[in-house]
Amino acid sequence: MIGGEVTRLLAAVRSGEREALDALLPHVYEELREAARVQLRRVRSDPTLQSTALVHETYLKLARGGAIPASDRAHFLAIAARAMRQVSVDHARTSLARKRGGGLRQTTLTDGIRTYELNAEDVIALDRALENLDERQRRIVECRYFAGMQESEIGEALGISERTVRREWVKARAWLYDMLYGNEAAQTE
Repeated sequence: MIGGEVTRLLAAVRSGEREALDALLPHVYEELREAARVQLRRVRSDPTLQSTALVHETYLKLARGGAIPASDRAHFLAIAARAMRQVSVDHARTSLARKRGGGLRQTTLTDGIRTYELNAEDVIALDRALENLDERQRRIVECRYFAGMQESEIGEALGISERTVRREWVKARAWLYDMLYGNEAAQTE
């Protein structure tokens, strides 16, 4: 029944009912908080940004955007992952603007095996690189890295197979690593 309620509320949001988005939030709040926790463990650029604040900022971003084209829970979470990425990048930019180059903390871009260190400037560089990535690969990175979604969840949200998610994640990760660290890696060899 809960899944049906989320789908019904999303249909109402798509048709422009403002109250429906407010009614939707309690149904997906814990999933959004978990996605925020996952992201904040990876992007520790500012300890003042907490998971609750990230969820609330993401909600405000979605609410300001008008109708949300999500058709089900998984699709909504994928859209929320993109909004969460944008909120995090905006936060990193603000943090850097306040103290240009000072007090940077390390973050990681991980594939579960290797860990790649990122600082606040690298988070912004990652955002720029994502804009040059293939649309499907970008959405997979947003879901996996920024929302902590599993391959099966990403496949469901994007309407593709888990195998395609894995294959595109490997390609995207390699391309992003090259964009972020290619010159450094070539210099150390």
